[in-house]
Amino acid sequence: MTTPQTMKTNHALVTGGTSGIGYAMARRLVDLGYRVSVNGLIDPATLEDFLLSFGDSQRVRFAEADLTDSKAIEKMMKEARESFGPVSVLVNNAGIQHVSPVEEFSAEKWDQIIAINLSSNFHTIRLAVPGMKDMGWGRIINLASAHSLVASPFKTAYVSAKHGVLGLTKTVALELAKHNITCVAICPGYVKTPLVEKQIPDTAKARGMTEQEVVEKVLLAAQPTGKFVTVDQIADALEFLLTDGAANITGTALSIDGGWTAQ
Repeated sequence: MTTPQTMKTNHALVTGGTSGIGYAMARRLVDLGYRVSVNGLIDPATLEDFLLSFGDSQRVRFAEADLTDSKAIEKMMKEARESFGPVSVLVNNAGIQHVSPVEEFSAEKWDQIIAINLSSNFHTIRLAVPGMKDMGWGRIINLASAHSLVASPFKTAYVSAKHGVLGLTKTVALELAKHNITCVAICPGYVKTPLVEKQIPDTAKARGMTEQEVVEKVLLAAQPTGKFVTVDQIADALEFLLTDGAANITGTALSIDGGWTAQ
């Protein structure tokens, strides 16, 4: 297994790491011995407690940036490198969702979702790759979705962005294949996170259902196991992708979706 001690740097950066999947992955990275820069949304009044929740706050820093702004991302990446060294593990997890019929889908929401769910991945990758090449090692993990492989109605921007993330993953993987740098898209099905919980009322409205019907007939009905994916299962996949055993897993979609995309 590759450990942080065998690399020239043990710095991981996680976007969208203040809750849900991102937080679980950031916690796992700290447990594995990484220093972690965590980007996300957080109330400044709770920031200290958030950092302390990792157990070793000296190995965790908050990486503030508006991910719709490429200049802000450049600043975040520069400050992260200055604080903890080059990024050896990049986890692009940040994402937002909006549910609406296409003819009512606002242009503003479209632009915001494409910027955060897709374009921010491109910007962090292009800025992290030079350091990874210098080290001769790197792992890029893009949190895509089952929606990078299949579509659902009323999620025009999200599905488009996630399909784009998978295309970005494949292209970057091919470019970096000779540099000992892998790029993989983890594609979860429905995970019970704030992002999913927030879309339930909008989905209920768009489909003319109750919120309970949305959970049973839309969300879990998509997954043959009938169970939500857990954040710990996503973190387990991340941990494996960091090992030498995963060195030839690149440019692919790793589905963790209860069988959703097998149908």
